[in-house]
Amino acid sequence: MKRIYEGVIEEHFAQNRQMLFLVGPRQVGKTTTSLDISEPRPQHFYFNWDILEDRRKIIEGPHTIAAAIGLGYLTKSLPIIIFDELHKYKHWKTFLKGFFDRYHKEVQIIVTGSARLDIYKVGGDSLMGRYFPYRLHPLSVGELVNPKVRHTEIAPRPKKISNEQFQNLIQFGGFPEPFLKATATFYSRWKKLRMQQFFEEDLRDLTRIQELGQITLLAEFLRLQSGQLMNYSNLSKQINVSVDTIRRWIEVLKSFYYCFTIQPWTQNVRRSLLKEPKIYLWDWSLVDDRGGRAENFIASHLLKAVHFWTDQGLGDYDLYFLRDKEKREVDFLVCKNDQPWFLVEVKNSNHAGISPALYYYQEITQVDHAFQVILNMDYVDQDCFLPRRPLIVPAKTFLSQLI
Repeated sequence: MKRIYEGVIEEHFAQNRQMLFLVGPRQVGKTTTSLDISEPRPQHFYFNWDILEDRRKIIEGPHTIAAAIGLGYLTKSLPIIIFDELHKYKHWKTFLKGFFDRYHKEVQIIVTGSARLDIYKVGGDSLMGRYFPYRLHPLSVGELVNPKVRHTEIAPRPKKISNEQFQNLIQFGGFPEPFLKATATFYSRWKKLRMQQFFEEDLRDLTRIQELGQITLLAEFLRLQSGQLMNYSNLSKQINVSVDTIRRWIEVLKSFYYCFTIQPWTQNVRRSLLKEPKIYLWDWSLVDDRGGRAENFIASHLLKAVHFWTDQGLGDYDLYFLRDKEKREVDFLVCKNDQPWFLVEVKNSNHAGISPALYYYQEITQVDHAFQVILNMDYVDQDCFLPRRPLIVPAKTFLSQLI
């Protein structure tokens, strides 16, 4: 299936000389998307650090790679080269800096990785100015109904997603393989294998953490606490390690795209909650609790949107939540260039009307929009970003206008 990121890659190389860093969770589609773009090219090349012959060439240096792909010969169009999982190489930054500085006028370069390519500070000089990062997320409602790149944040009109696709997205998650298969047996086997690879290969090979059993236990506690406020002290007692260790391990899990955190918004909010962030998983299908999965589902869509808009250069976007000491809470606040833009409260169904907290925080923050997003509400073919008052909207409509 076509991903919206294919258009992103094409636009990047049409407009920029910099390398393209494509990062995201394991099995989210980084390699497939890169190959789908590169394979139609007359000259395309793929080097994977996990392949011994490719590893040997990378270690030998940029000149060996250049010779292997025939740089220096006149070609009708620029060749494209993919370096996959290169961050596993201790000196990957030195290698890329040398290769880019010597050959960037002769080749277009994609670098992919299932860990953040900016967390490993060893191995050479800064790559500042030599690359643009793009974060590849799981499939979303907006991408399924419209996989074309647009240069506005919000689609002017919603598009209907089928009930079957919507339910499959909630049940099996947005990772392409289980979503497309859409069977419980495949999903169960895929999930088990992915978690084994994550903990027994990625974390073991790329970190110095020896206590894999304990960090696996921490990941399980985080899964059970999706959508809740972080309590580092309780986690340290449950895992039997220090609070500092818990904080460090959570940063590691975030860097490998297992989970993400959302900070509280405190500006101009009296008696705001100046405490820990809330935790969510990149794969919302791992959350068993129905209400927790619904909230994580919307959180993941909003995170994808703010990352995509930021990576596209439309502005600086961030995701927060709101809560004060009177326990008035709204699940999410999206900000643009440090200014509150719209509020989102998540419900599985709607029985009690609009949350009073939406009215309260819209007045406090002066946001343009305040939504109560309902997961089991039927699609409505109307632009939900036109009204300025707090509004109950179907998730199918609201999410289709995002990315």
